[in-house]
Amino acid sequence: MSEIAAPPKATEVETHGVDAIPDAERSARPLDLFRLVFGGANTFATVVLGSFPILFGLSFRDALLATLLGLGVGALILAPMSVFGPRNGTNNAVSSSAHLGVHGRVVGSFLSLLTALAFFSISVWSSGDVLVGAANRAVGVPVNDAVLAIAYGIFAVLVLVVCIYGFRFMLLVNKVAVAAATALFLLGIVAFGGAFDPGYAGIYGPGADAATNALYWPSFVGAALVVMSNPVSFGAFLGDWSRYIPRETPRSRVMLATVLAQLATLVPFGFGLVTATVIATDAGDYITAGDYVGGLLAVAPEWYFVPVCLIALVGGMSTGTTSLYGTGLDFSSVFPRFTRVQATVFIGVFAIAFIFVGRFALDVVQSISTFAILIITCTVPWMVVMTIGWVVRRGWYDSDSLQVFNRRQRGGRYWFAHGWNFRGLVGWLVPAALSICFVNVPGQFVGPLGDLANGVDLSIPVGLGLAALLYPALLWIFPEPEDAFGPDGPRLVPTGTAGATPIVAADGPAVAVA
Repeated sequence: MSEIAAPPKATEVETHGVDAIPDAERSARPLDLFRLVFGGANTFATVVLGSFPILFGLSFRDALLATLLGLGVGALILAPMSVFGPRNGTNNAVSSSAHLGVHGRVVGSFLSLLTALAFFSISVWSSGDVLVGAANRAVGVPVNDAVLAIAYGIFAVLVLVVCIYGFRFMLLVNKVAVAAATALFLLGIVAFGGAFDPGYAGIYGPGADAATNALYWPSFVGAALVVMSNPVSFGAFLGDWSRYIPRETPRSRVMLATVLAQLATLVPFGFGLVTATVIATDAGDYITAGDYVGGLLAVAPEWYFVPVCLIALVGGMSTGTTSLYGTGLDFSSVFPRFTRVQATVFIGVFAIAFIFVGRFALDVVQSISTFAILIITCTVPWMVVMTIGWVVRRGWYDSDSLQVFNRRQRGGRYWFAHGWNFRGLVGWLVPAALSICFVNVPGQFVGPLGDLANGVDLSIPVGLGLAALLYPALLWIFPEPEDAFGPDGPRLVPTGTAGATPIVAADGPAVAVA
C-alpha cells in the first residue's frame, strides 16, 4: 500500500480534473463518501419526493412500503457505481471508456451534465421557495419575484464558490450539513408528532369506488419509482467523490457506504411522508392541489418556521454543491482545454442564468422535473452496462487507456472502432429509447407505450431489464478484443482477437503502446 500524503486544506483550490488521482493523494474514506452522498440527498428536494406517495393517494402504511421498496431497490442499483472511482482514480464517465469506447464515454458525460443541471435547478428553486415562504410566515417578508430572485441568487453563488474550491471544501460543507439538516428534520417530530395519524387511509380502500381502486397499483408503483429516482440520480456522480478513496479499500466497504447513505435518506423521505400525511388530514385542499410546500407552511407551528428556513438553506447548499461540482468536472473532461475551475465557473454561470430565465421568463419549473425523470430513465441502462462491464472485466482496467480522450490522443485498449464500442452503445441506447416510450407522468409526459400497463410507469424496470439482457448478448455475439481484458481474461463471456492499437497523439507520432 502506497504512503498517503496529508490531505490539502479545505480552503485550497482543487487542481485535479478528471486525470487519475495519484495514489499518494487519495486520503478520503468510505465515511467521506457516505457524508457526500447522504448530504446531497438530505435536503428539501428529497422531502418533496417523500410527499409523493401521499399525493398519489396512498395510505400512510402503503406509502411507507412504497418508499422502502423504491429506496432499497434504488440503493442496490446504485451501489456498484461507487467502485469505479477507487479503482481508476477518475470519474465514472471517464471509466465508461472501457465499455462504450474512448469517444463513446461522452454519453456518460452528457447524462451527468444534464442530470446535474436539472437537479441543481430543482434544488435552488425548491429551497428558495421554501425559504421565502417560511420567512413570509415568520416575519412577513414579501413573496414576490424580486425576493425570490435574491434567494435564488444567494443559493447559486454560495454553491458556485464551494464548487470552485473543490472536493475538500465540499466535504467540509457536507460534514456540517449532514448533522445540521438531520437534527432539524428530527426536530420535526416535536413539531408534527401530535397531529400525525399513522392510520391515515388515503383514497383507496373499502370505501372507494371501483374506478378509484383500479388506480391503486399504478399509484403504488409510480410512488416507488419516484422514490427510486433519487438514488439512481447519483449513478453518474459517485466516481466524482470516490476517486479520492485509496484503490486498496475493500469494494464491499465502499458499496456499503453508498447503500447506508441512501438508507439514511429515510430521514428526509420520512419527514416528507409524515408531514404530507398531516397536511392530508388537516389541510387536504393543499394535497388536492398538489401544493406540498404551501401545505407544510400552513400546518407547521410558528416556532418551526426558522428550522424550515435553515433546512432550506443547508439542504440547498448540499444538493447544489454535489450537482454543480460534478457538472464542472464532466465539462472539463468533454472539453479538455478547460481546467476544472474554468469549467466549473463556465457551467455555474450558465446554470445560474438558466435558473433565472427558466423561472421568471420561460416558467419551466414543472417541466424541468419531467426532464429530470427522462434523464434518469436514460441513466439506468447506462448504469447496468457499467455494472455488467465491471463483472466481465473482473474489475480490471487500464488507467492509461482511459485517459486517451482527455489527452487528445487516439488508440489504446479502448479504441475499438474509431473510439466507439457499439456493444456498450447499443446495450445502452436501445433500452434507454424503449424505456422512454414507457414513461407515464400524467399531465406532463406520457410515452407512446406509457398506457400499456393500465397507467403503471414501467420505464425504469423496462430499461433495467432490457439492458441486463441485451448487453451480455452483444458481448457473446460480438466478442470484444482480448486486449480489452486483463491478464486473467474475461468472466462469463468469450473474447475475440487482439485489437488494441498504439496510443498516439492526435497529430500522429506514437507516445505509448497499450
